[in-house]
Amino acid sequence: MTKHTPHILVVEDDLQQREVIAHILTSEGFEVIAADSVEQAIVELKSQPIDLVFSDWKLGSLSGIDLLRYVKKQSPHIGFAMATAYGTIEHAVKAIEAGADDYLSKPFSRQALLLCIDKIDRARQLREQNRQLQGALGEQQQLVDLIGQAPCMQTLFTRLEKMSATDATVLILGESGTGKELAARALHKLSPRAEQPFIAINCGAIPATLAEAELFGAMKGAYTGADRDKQGKFQAASGGSLFLDEVGELPLELQTRLLRFLQEGTVTPLGSHQEVSVDVRVLAATHRNLEEMVTNGQFREDLYYRLNILPVTMPPLRERREDIPLLAKFFIQKSSNRYHRDPPAISKAGLKQLMEHSWPGNVRELANRIERFVLLEDETELVSQRSDNQSSSFSGFTFPAQGLDFDQLEKYLLTEALARSQGNRTAAAKLLNMNYKAFLYRLEKFGIC
Repeated sequence: MTKHTPHILVVEDDLQQREVIAHILTSEGFEVIAADSVEQAIVELKSQPIDLVFSDWKLGSLSGIDLLRYVKKQSPHIGFAMATAYGTIEHAVKAIEAGADDYLSKPFSRQALLLCIDKIDRARQLREQNRQLQGALGEQQQLVDLIGQAPCMQTLFTRLEKMSATDATVLILGESGTGKELAARALHKLSPRAEQPFIAINCGAIPATLAEAELFGAMKGAYTGADRDKQGKFQAASGGSLFLDEVGELPLELQTRLLRFLQEGTVTPLGSHQEVSVDVRVLAATHRNLEEMVTNGQFREDLYYRLNILPVTMPPLRERREDIPLLAKFFIQKSSNRYHRDPPAISKAGLKQLMEHSWPGNVRELANRIERFVLLEDETELVSQRSDNQSSSFSGFTFPAQGLDFDQLEKYLLTEALARSQGNRTAAAKLLNMNYKAFLYRLEKFGIC
């Protein structure tokens, strides 16, 4: 890579001094642009790229401090040094306070000049590196939508950064809506695998009859309808990361296949006897208590320990309320951009409601509420009145004096919803105003097919 030669603007109203400084710097390989006044210096700054400015303090009607203030306002990345007359220490202090990177007292030697230029160039490079780093972090944060300044989130970011450098399996825990997939995407983006595929699959949404082929692939003729070879998600994610969302929903027989991959790094497509080596990092997530599932025989203990090498827990929104204004601002901008609308403002009263809400659906619920607010521009949409509505909708229900069997009631409601929707699980979940994953979990809980 060709090294960039800094362009230095020398501002000096004394012709002889200006020529001497320019000669010294040119002989050292710098590109020098000369100006004899603040006005000419501003013209040069506007007409071409400048990296460094070396300016005298006294420059006719305007001074070097005027030029410094202009540079700091218009081009703060530029390195700046001020030359001051001997004994005028107050000028030097004023220049540093105004943002100069260094100063030189006249008269100065060739070596002192070169050391000064080197110092302000290093300061410029450091500012540029910081600017690029902040820009990259900003883009990365926007890319994964994982946002937060609360102490628990800062701890999370530090943990994710450390985890990203390894290929070890990560188990992401947390309530629904806390951003488990965002954490997985952040791990991938921060890792050496960032340029390779990131494949996400919801283990609870795959039909049991197709789950094996979906994950591990299948050969032509392996099952009815398999009219060609099918590549599984493990092979599709080769070189990158595979995110297994709701891994607790995997049937026991597929848990065995997943365990084998984690141990051996190979998969065997359905209908084949040939093992295929695959380089994939597994990131898994669940809102369920896997330890409890292990105790109940619903999840393999050996698989649990294989997945739980690097655990991370996503904090619920109620534990990071100080992030709500920041998240609200982000989601307002995101939704406004999506629907090509001007971002609406939230009143203090509206923000207070957001801060006081319990947010059982966590960040996902907040994002949905903000999207609705952007579309309708109605602050009453910010906080759900769901509990009040539910209370009124059950006003005709009389609770039995002797109590009731809640499990039996829940099972009856699930069965009735399925019957009314003619077995359509998605429609049945909507009838019960229930999250689809939660609905499937309850069907499994009661053994309802």
